Amino acid sequence: MTSNKTRVALIQMSCEPSTEANLAKAVARVREAARAGAKLICLPELFRAQYFCQREDHALFSVAEPIPGPSTHALSELVREYSLTLIASLFERRAPGLYHNTAAILDFASTHPDNILAVYRKMHIPDDPLYYEKFYFAPGDLGFSAQKTSAGPIGTLVCWDQWYPEAARLTALHGAETLFYPTAIGWHPSEKAEFGERQYSAWQTIQRAHAIANGVYVCAVNRVGHEHGDVIHEGQTMPGPGDLTAASGLEFWGGSFIADPFGRVIAEASHDKEEILYATLDPAEVETTRQHWPFLRDRRIDAYSGITKRFLD
Repeated sequence: MTSNKTRVALIQMSCEPSTEANLAKAVARVREAARAGAKLICLPELFRAQYFCQREDHALFSVAEPIPGPSTHALSELVREYSLTLIASLFERRAPGLYHNTAAILDFASTHPDNILAVYRKMHIPDDPLYYEKFYFAPGDLGFSAQKTSAGPIGTLVCWDQWYPEAARLTALHGAETLFYPTAIGWHPSEKAEFGERQYSAWQTIQRAHAIANGVYVCAVNRVGHEHGDVIHEGQTMPGPGDLTAASGLEFWGGSFIADPFGRVIAEASHDKEEILYATLDPAEVETTRQHWPFLRDRRIDAYSGITKRFLD
């Protein structure tokens, strides 16, 4: 067990149609966090663009980039300069016609030219109104994993993965002591008054439960701002008013937070402002919590075969 505490920063930011402007903002925010002492930094899901999955449009595949590519190259300069571990969620163009929602984990100790230590491809892909991700992303094929980074053992999952206890469990069983969830989630404006509070509460509660069940820190970082879906990327617009659902767009609810292994929220951001959220993570807390709540010890691994079934009829 390492006794080194780690300063973590979550970059809660808004996004605009210009991918270059978003990358420049991300670089500036990472630099700010690094100068404030953070050594482990996470950007929100698909930070380089507005959330293009609000509609199905083949032209928007142009937002994708290879990994390594322009974003990892720009961010790796900061990783080396400030001796960082950085999680960057990107729209990955893996091959012609094959795309993933991918998190690149960059570490200053990696010998890769862009300091890429590992990648994680989002496993659970939603398909709901204004979240048409199955149109763009193939499901991840790398499974769940943990990375031994310069800032300690971590695991990265992405957005819709955060609702699945199996994903958190398997990532923790690979050795992760901190789970990161880069996210792009928000309210449908017409539903916010009736369902908004309970939706955010459920989102935070399920992730706090992952922290408790696995004895790990959980870091969830969301974007903020109202994105309409009619202007998502420079040069790409919907003709006319579009359908009313797309025109109303999404209000991303921010609320980025960090929970400790006991499930307590130790840092939380606002719902409507760009912020950098900081916390200091102590690996001794993972050890102590697991000693007193030995959920991993008491698991009945001989009795869980049914979990790999779709449903037990």
